[in-house]
Amino acid sequence: MEKKIMLVDDAAFMRMMIKDTLSKNGFTNIIEANNGQVAVTNYAAEKPDLVIMDITMPVMDGLQALKEIKAQDPDANIIMCSAMGQEAMVVDALKQGAKDFIVKPFKADRIMKTVNSILG
Repeated sequence: MEKKIMLVDDAAFMRMMIKDTLSKNGFTNIIEANNGQVAVTNYAAEKPDLVIMDITMPVMDGLQALKEIKAQDPDANIIMCSAMGQEAMVVDALKQGAKDFIVKPFKADRIMKTVNSILG
């Protein structure tokens, strides 16, 4: 069965870049959310195998969404995305149960290495 991945980022071009990388590597069942609140709602409805989520977003940030998704599903696979200089937030996210993180600007090989290590 094909793995379902949810991309969560308020920047449409960031979602498009990651989606493009995933699609080129055979992951085509991709859903998107533009903030943490939408991500929490979509997670409950869609039950994706993996979530790739930005930390800094309007409405609800990635850390709050991470907490809420983990409360719904303690086994959720979540990779956080952060800009350089957000190390404290990344450490917090990992403590909250994120499986890994990717630093922006993204490199396709780093995205795929991380995704494949979790979805293996």
